[in-house]
Amino acid sequence: MPGLIECVPNFSEGRRLEVIEEIVRAIGQIDGVSVLDHSSDSTHNRSVVTFAGAAEPVVRAATAGVGRALELIDMEEHQGAHPRIGAVDVIPFVPLGGTTLEECVDLARRFGELIAQRFELPVYLYGAAALRPERTRLADIRRGQYEAIRDEIGTVPERFPDFGPHRTHPRGGAVAVGARKPLIAFNINLATDDVAIARRIATTIRESSGGMPAVQAMGVLLERPGGRDLAQVSMNLVDWERTGIAAVVREVRRMARDAGTDIDHCELIGLAPTGALLEVAADTLGLRDFTADQALELRLARDR
Repeated sequence: MPGLIECVPNFSEGRRLEVIEEIVRAIGQIDGVSVLDHSSDSTHNRSVVTFAGAAEPVVRAATAGVGRALELIDMEEHQGAHPRIGAVDVIPFVPLGGTTLEECVDLARRFGELIAQRFELPVYLYGAAALRPERTRLADIRRGQYEAIRDEIGTVPERFPDFGPHRTHPRGGAVAVGARKPLIAFNINLATDDVAIARRIATTIRESSGGMPAVQAMGVLLERPGGRDLAQVSMNLVDWERTGIAAVVREVRRMARDAGTDIDHCELIGLAPTGALLEVAADTLGLRDFTADQALELRLARDR
């Protein structure tokens, strides 16, 4: 996979599926990119699209997605459980194959400047692409969410964007653009509607509270029309080699049982690295010295 880059924009719309279809169509019409996955959640009111290709087609596709989102999403009308700052909340560039993280950093900065100029959209650089250390973490940029940035961007120096105007876009708010390693978006839904339990678990396990390394977490209520509402521990595993899916599931299950409930089911949002999924299989089966070469299709692909 020489020279490939993954882009995983998150859009602040998860209820009007026709809007997401329009955005995905705009991205997928660009030659040289492959749309790999897209998923939507009505409680979070958010959708995640994953596509990949060489650098320049990826930039064109991401630009097309931003343009369509700004036409179709109005942040003054948006409400949802997930923190957000704009119609396109975040756009990460992720290295694949022979691409380096440094190449994605350069691409993210060039892309951020491009869309700031083209759409008059304020852009904050985060992750490995951050120009200011206090903007490395998305949570710090999102503090107070869209409403706080809208009200403070023109007067509070800490809110001034890296690129673009010192005012939010009339419909689209602002956007965070960055570069990072592969991230796993993973939700654990508890067998209870007591959201206080989910919030307590999230606070305990997330790294920022002294919990598990490379884990970001929050507790929300997953509303299921026609069914039972469930408390959800919504997570990003930002470095699965430090803390993987199996370890998180074990710890959440332990804490849920201590609170008198259990896990109902789990959700993988978008895609995950093969290694992370193989680690789950090895952990579940108690395999020792398991390697990816023992997965038949992966061994065949390696030897071709």
